[in-house]
Amino acid sequence: MGEKYDAIIIGSGSNGISAAIHLQQKGLKTAIFEQASIPGGATKTLEVTLPGFKHDIGSSILPLGYASPFLRTLPLGEHGLEWIFPDIPYSHPFNDGSALACYKDIDRTAAQLLKDEKSYKKLFGSIVNNWPELESNLLGPLKWPDHPVKLMKFGLKAFVSAHHLVNHYFKDEKTRVFFYGSAAHSTLSLNSVASSSFGLVLNILAHKYGWPFPKGGANKFTEALLSYYKSKGGELFLNTNITDIDQLPEAKTYMFDLTPKQLLEIKGTRFTSLYRKRMENFKYGAGVFKMDWALSEPIPWLNEKCRKSGTVHLGYSQKEIERSENSAKYYSTNKNPYVLLAQHTLFDSTRAPENKHTAWAYCHVPNGSTRDYTAEIEAQIEKAAPGFKNCILAKSTMNTQALQHFNPNLVGGDINGGSQNISQLFTRPVTRLSPYTTPDPRVYICSSSTPPGGGVHGMGGFSAAKKLIQDHFQDLI
Repeated sequence: MGEKYDAIIIGSGSNGISAAIHLQQKGLKTAIFEQASIPGGATKTLEVTLPGFKHDIGSSILPLGYASPFLRTLPLGEHGLEWIFPDIPYSHPFNDGSALACYKDIDRTAAQLLKDEKSYKKLFGSIVNNWPELESNLLGPLKWPDHPVKLMKFGLKAFVSAHHLVNHYFKDEKTRVFFYGSAAHSTLSLNSVASSSFGLVLNILAHKYGWPFPKGGANKFTEALLSYYKSKGGELFLNTNITDIDQLPEAKTYMFDLTPKQLLEIKGTRFTSLYRKRMENFKYGAGVFKMDWALSEPIPWLNEKCRKSGTVHLGYSQKEIERSENSAKYYSTNKNPYVLLAQHTLFDSTRAPENKHTAWAYCHVPNGSTRDYTAEIEAQIEKAAPGFKNCILAKSTMNTQALQHFNPNLVGGDINGGSQNISQLFTRPVTRLSPYTTPDPRVYICSSSTPPGGGVHGMGGFSAAKKLIQDHFQDLI
């Protein structure tokens, strides 16, 4: 393989493919090298329970994949991608059989909240309308804002703890728990600064776009990206585990869709000892314990709102969810974990045999934990859906070690490429003028360990590719 490339991308997650696409769009010659036999990083679909039951092993509900400022410019529909929009983006059931639903319509959502109706509309009304002006700043590296006043107003709400925000805005316990369901996607303690930002952004996306997922499996998203990439002349090499840059063909630049741990293991990089030390100090976040079920029928939720939701958050009080997220951070066990659950087959019959269903769920656990949380997760579901266990035909579980084996970027089961606390939110993996550069001018990093962090959005790859072009191919700007 002596052919010269302008850029070689190592890793085929959404960020790696997005970087490769943007470079290829600019007329550069690129190739992607992937260690696995199936591309996509953590965005893959496999039959892990019974034949005919398609389960998303990692990423599954992809609102940022749909709404990404870069990805939505691509003609992915022409390459086989079809989006499914559940009737309700997400819901949150309670012990008394009631539930709150996050509808796309803000007024309809707020109307459920009774004494918190006005506060919810006050909190979300303006920032949903302002999202087009905010997204480029919030989904990219730290820079001078395009709309500083609007960003400041968002920041006053976002860069506080979720605990502080819900207690400031909401009077009712259920409303607070409802917001916690989104904020806890951060895998941060809900007392952490900026934990509220995740709840705000996810609810904005629900109201602006919905929480869609790809028809047929999350792998269809990866397949569409790669189909478009190849149509632009890009090349893909699978089953190629790169441990040394010298294994790769000659290229002017190299882009790594890897977290710091993997990047530091690559030989041939010209990193300074100081940079290596700073990268070694990069902090990974909580892990997850993941489950998939093949079901004989839909989950028998007590509340109809849950039966119409693509995603269901499970956590039955404010204190319960706070304890759950604290236990993942402070390495303690938790009998009542906060659970994120997706039920695709209510809206996409292609994922299971006729009249059968699937479910996908996980809870947050200490990084590297090997504890089995099957009983705890199923008990949380059973509280809101009595009889759920009777519907189970087969199940698959993955602890943090299994997840890291599935995708080495999931270090200790961390699905966000590193802790997304305030110190690592915009300056990940280390503080530099550009977080995508390294001391080796040939080498760039574009994984979820760079801004804007975890999620299937491709924005880390897009921003890294723009920086690479600026540094090495000025004539293309």
